[in-house]
Amino acid sequence: MLQQKLVERVLQAALSHGGDFAEIYVENKIEQHLSMVKEKIEKARSGQDFGIGIRIFNGVDYLYTYTNNEEENHLIEIAALLSQAAKNRQTVNRTITFKKELIVPRHIATIDPRVVSIERKRDVLSRVTRHAFDYHKSVSQVKASYFDETQRVLIANSDGLWAEDKRVRTRLFVEVIAADQEQKQRGYLAPGASKGFEFYSEIDLRDIAETAADSAVRMLEARPCPGGKMPVVIDNGFGGVIFHEACGHGMEATAVAKGNGPYAGKLNQQVVSEKISAIDNGTIPNEWGSLHIDDEGTHTQRNSLIEKGILKGYLIDKLGGRRLGMAPTGSARRQSYRFAPTSRMTNTYILPGTDKLDDMIAGTEYGLYAKSMGGGSVNTTTGDFNFAVLEGYMIENGKLTYPVKGATLIGNGRQTMYDVDMVGNNFKPGQGMCGSISGSIPVNVGQPALRVSQLTVGGSQS
Repeated sequence: MLQQKLVERVLQAALSHGGDFAEIYVENKIEQHLSMVKEKIEKARSGQDFGIGIRIFNGVDYLYTYTNNEEENHLIEIAALLSQAAKNRQTVNRTITFKKELIVPRHIATIDPRVVSIERKRDVLSRVTRHAFDYHKSVSQVKASYFDETQRVLIANSDGLWAEDKRVRTRLFVEVIAADQEQKQRGYLAPGASKGFEFYSEIDLRDIAETAADSAVRMLEARPCPGGKMPVVIDNGFGGVIFHEACGHGMEATAVAKGNGPYAGKLNQQVVSEKISAIDNGTIPNEWGSLHIDDEGTHTQRNSLIEKGILKGYLIDKLGGRRLGMAPTGSARRQSYRFAPTSRMTNTYILPGTDKLDDMIAGTEYGLYAKSMGGGSVNTTTGDFNFAVLEGYMIENGKLTYPVKGATLIGNGRQTMYDVDMVGNNFKPGQGMCGSISGSIPVNVGQPALRVSQLTVGGSQS
């Protein structure tokens, strides 16, 4: 991507007038997107993006710039200008000896999506679309989308780190609309992985299409959801988005190093129910949020966040580590070279317990079963959240009775996790995109089924 001598000269320029640490990030990304509506390609887009980011640390402050121009004179010029802005001691002609980081491949793509024809990718969308339409006569529209990206990165810094990596990801989006004379309802699934095109021969396209269609069809019979405070059973998979949004962000150094959020200064204290143990693990082979190295060149690892309700760790990048006096945890991430990295999640999930979903429902006299979650919003400083239930059912006398629409879960993340009284044994991950100050990045959320003893449910009036 860039030669070592050039990188060394750029880093020297970045420290020529100020700053105590310099880093360069080089990225070359190739993407392809296809969207199909009713078996016709609606959009097809391919593109390549190349750029270089340069960052300087000055104690616990930083400066960042980026460019698409890889000419040596340009890179040295902008690095020197950045260094002047640091306004610190002068460091001239610092010798940098690079040591190449050894990366053992774990997230291997066996079929490079760049060599797969657009016809084969379109065939995946056609098959999913047909399966969804064939599922039930009430299915009125199917939108299917395909995405893949191949990203090469080079990360080098003034401490001598030299790390290169190749990252391949692909994802399928399926949205099904079912309609009757009075209404329309939506079902949605979006599986993805750090894999190549082989992913589509490993997953069951019929099952994915029918699962999304089934959710939409069932919701046509839904009644308005009753509101109020009640026990809520949240099923596995994407239900983990509540922990991710309302709790996980509060464990990132981005918040903690500034003393913000409910988990700052709470290490080794009980912060949630003793039923809850949670980790962030970027090393899981081929998972959607996995990486060999983070976007600062640190190897990813399994980070224990909570053990039986006790806060055990944070997610830390280099700058956050300086501010906290802690070592980085392989958690520095960014959307692209246009963003400076900061502490972010990878694959974040609640560990399975010993309870069974059937027992959670049977032990609930009156409450809500949230089978699948939709979108929502959260105040990451306070942990207050509001999430829509995509598919939900009322529980009455220990049994599922009727489907409900318009349900929302309203609460505080930390308090909600305190109120968890049962944790299931049916763990499942779910894929999503997470937005924060360093852009939108792929993450896994996940959990087994949980029962929250009391949670405010916002209902529907129609």
